[in-house]
Amino acid sequence: MSSIRTLTRRAAHVAVTATAAFTLAACGGDSGDGAGHGSSSSPSSSGAGAKAEAGAHNAQDVSFAQGMIPHHQQALEMASLAADRAASARVKDLAARIEKAQDPEIEKMTGWLRTWGEEMPESSPGMDHPAHSGMAGMMDEGDMAKLEKASGKEFDTMFLTMMVEHHEGAVEMATTEKAKGRYTPATSMADDIVTAQNAEIEGMNKLLGKES
Repeated sequence: MSSIRTLTRRAAHVAVTATAAFTLAACGGDSGDGAGHGSSSSPSSSGAGAKAEAGAHNAQDVSFAQGMIPHHQQALEMASLAADRAASARVKDLAARIEKAQDPEIEKMTGWLRTWGEEMPESSPGMDHPAHSGMAGMMDEGDMAKLEKASGKEFDTMFLTMMVEHHEGAVEMATTEKAKGRYTPATSMADDIVTAQNAEIEGMNKLLGKES
């Protein structure tokens, strides 16, 4: 009788031990799965980090937008004069292309500055503002007044000469942005500006009878 009880207790002990071992194994399995899920979420976190990095900007990006907005605005002001004053159809066509390309770029850069909480650049008639003095390629108030008074072939020559200088300034600014900027849309726009305006400079120099 006593031996039967002993055997019964041993059997019960084995059953409890086996159950405990199974439970621990199951928990270990769950823990492993949990670690697996943690690993699978890591790429997502990395992706979010990469996206944030791509959307980050620096002081150069701000400077680029704050400088290029008034620079483009003056180009648009110059281009708007061509419709009534230019004699050459090519000059009028160039002016129209400048307006079509640069107006949307102004809108984009204005949006960036608002999103970043940065100040908008100041502007004034003729763009002869102290904040813009020394900016590459910018015309002063006297230059703009002369252009407004010109017409016909005189206007064409003056417009092309000024716009070549203006474009060269924009290319210089965009090249700096490409080298030092961090915000991907800004550096991409800068690349477009360099490509497009260098091509226009070449075309304008040909119209002026100069070698590019």
